[in-house]
Amino acid sequence: MKFFGPFCLILTMVACASNPEIPPELTPPELIQKAQAASDKNKYTQSLRYYEAILERYPSYIDEVCAAEYEIAFIHYKQKKYALAETEYTALLDRYTGQDAELLPPQFKRLAEIGLQKTTEKQRKKKA
Repeated sequence: MKFFGPFCLILTMVACASNPEIPPELTPPELIQKAQAASDKNKYTQSLRYYEAILERYPSYIDEVCAAEYEIAFIHYKQKKYALAETEYTALLDRYTGQDAELLPPQFKRLAEIGLQKTTEKQRKKKA
Protein backbone atom coordinates (compact mmCIF):
# COMPACT_ATOMS: atom_id res chain seq x y z
CA MET A 1 0.00 0.00 0.00
CA LYS A 2 1.17 3.47 -0.80
CA PHE A 3 0.01 6.31 1.44
CA PHE A 4 2.39 9.10 0.50
CA GLY A 5 0.85 12.03 -1.29
CA PRO A 6 1.36 15.68 -2.07
CA PHE A 7 0.58 16.61 1.54
CA CYS A 8 3.58 14.64 2.83
CA LEU A 9 5.82 16.10 0.15
CA ILE A 10 4.82 19.64 1.08
CA LEU A 11 5.53 19.03 4.75
CA THR A 12 8.79 17.29 4.05
CA MET A 13 10.01 20.22 1.99
CA VAL A 14 8.94 22.71 4.66
CA ALA A 15 9.94 20.74 7.74
CA CYS A 16 13.42 19.90 8.84
CA ALA A 17 14.73 16.48 7.90
CA SER A 18 13.90 15.45 11.42
CA ASN A 19 12.73 17.01 14.65
CA PRO A 20 15.76 16.61 16.91
CA GLU A 21 14.05 18.43 19.80
CA ILE A 22 11.36 15.72 19.89
CA PRO A 23 12.53 12.54 21.63
CA PRO A 24 12.88 9.75 19.05
CA GLU A 25 11.33 7.12 21.31
CA LEU A 26 7.89 8.76 21.38
CA THR A 27 5.15 6.60 19.92
CA PRO A 28 2.45 7.97 17.59
CA PRO A 29 -0.13 8.18 20.41
CA GLU A 30 2.38 10.03 22.59
CA LEU A 31 3.17 12.43 19.76
CA ILE A 32 -0.53 13.10 19.22
CA GLN A 33 -1.05 13.67 22.94
CA LYS A 34 1.82 16.15 23.10
CA ALA A 35 0.64 17.89 19.92
CA GLN A 36 -2.86 18.28 21.31
CA ALA A 37 -1.56 19.56 24.63
CA ALA A 38 0.56 22.17 22.83
CA SER A 39 -2.36 23.17 20.62
CA ASP A 40 -4.62 23.55 23.67
CA LYS A 41 -2.10 26.11 24.96
CA ASN A 42 -2.05 27.88 21.56
CA LYS A 43 1.53 26.73 21.02
CA TYR A 44 0.85 25.99 17.38
CA THR A 45 4.46 25.84 16.19
CA GLN A 46 5.26 23.22 18.79
CA SER A 47 2.07 21.32 18.00
CA LEU A 48 2.89 21.31 14.29
CA ARG A 49 6.33 19.88 15.04
CA TYR A 50 4.79 16.92 16.85
CA TYR A 51 2.33 16.27 14.05
CA GLU A 52 5.11 16.57 11.46
CA ALA A 53 7.13 14.04 13.47
CA ILE A 54 4.31 11.55 13.02
CA LEU A 55 4.38 12.08 9.25
CA GLU A 56 8.16 11.76 9.12
CA ARG A 57 8.66 8.88 11.54
CA TYR A 58 5.52 6.80 11.11
CA PRO A 59 4.29 7.15 7.50
CA SER A 60 2.78 3.65 7.50
CA TYR A 61 0.57 4.35 10.56
CA ILE A 62 -2.25 5.57 8.37
CA ASP A 63 -4.76 6.35 11.14
CA GLU A 64 -2.24 8.58 12.88
CA VAL A 65 -1.09 10.10 9.59
CA CYS A 66 -4.68 11.06 8.70
CA ALA A 67 -5.16 12.49 12.18
CA ALA A 68 -1.94 14.49 11.90
CA GLU A 69 -2.79 15.78 8.43
CA TYR A 70 -6.23 16.87 9.58
CA GLU A 71 -4.87 18.58 12.71
CA ILE A 72 -2.18 20.39 10.74
CA ALA A 73 -4.81 21.76 8.37
CA PHE A 74 -7.01 22.72 11.33
CA ILE A 75 -4.16 24.60 13.02
CA HIS A 76 -3.51 26.51 9.83
CA TYR A 77 -7.23 27.32 9.66
CA LYS A 78 -7.09 28.64 13.25
CA GLN A 79 -4.06 30.72 12.27
CA LYS A 80 -6.12 32.18 9.40
CA LYS A 81 -3.78 30.65 6.83
CA TYR A 82 -6.79 29.75 4.74
CA ALA A 83 -5.07 29.03 1.44
CA LEU A 84 -2.66 26.64 3.13
CA ALA A 85 -5.45 24.98 5.11
CA GLU A 86 -7.49 24.58 1.93
CA THR A 87 -4.57 22.86 0.19
CA GLU A 88 -4.06 20.55 3.17
CA TYR A 89 -7.74 19.67 3.56
CA THR A 90 -7.92 18.95 -0.17
CA ALA A 91 -4.81 16.74 -0.04
CA LEU A 92 -6.30 14.79 2.85
CA LEU A 93 -9.59 14.37 1.02
CA ASP A 94 -7.70 13.16 -2.05
CA ARG A 95 -6.56 10.17 0.02
CA TYR A 96 -10.20 9.12 0.24
CA THR A 97 -10.51 8.83 -3.53
CA GLY A 98 -7.67 6.31 -3.92
CA GLN A 99 -7.89 2.56 -4.17
CA ASP A 100 -7.11 2.09 -0.47
CA ALA A 101 -9.78 4.55 0.70
CA GLU A 102 -11.71 1.87 2.57
CA LEU A 103 -8.72 1.41 4.88
CA LEU A 104 -8.72 5.04 5.98
CA PRO A 105 -10.41 6.25 9.17
CA PRO A 106 -13.75 7.72 8.03
CA GLN A 107 -13.95 10.47 10.66
CA PHE A 108 -11.13 12.49 9.12
CA LYS A 109 -12.84 12.54 5.74
CA ARG A 110 -15.92 14.11 7.28
CA LEU A 111 -13.89 16.54 9.41
CA ALA A 112 -11.82 17.57 6.37
CA GLU A 113 -14.99 18.15 4.34
CA ILE A 114 -16.33 20.43 7.08
CA GLY A 115 -12.97 22.18 7.43
CA LEU A 116 -12.68 22.70 3.69
CA GLN A 117 -16.17 24.18 3.55
CA LYS A 118 -15.43 26.60 6.39
CA THR A 119 -12.07 27.52 4.88
CA THR A 120 -13.65 28.21 1.50
CA GLU A 121 -16.27 30.43 3.14
CA LYS A 122 -13.60 32.38 5.04
CA GLN A 123 -11.60 32.92 1.86
CA ARG A 124 -14.68 34.12 -0.01
CA LYS A 125 -15.45 36.63 2.76
CA LYS A 126 -11.83 37.75 2.80
CA LYS A 127 -11.89 38.46 -0.94
CA ALA A 128 -15.23 40.32 -0.78
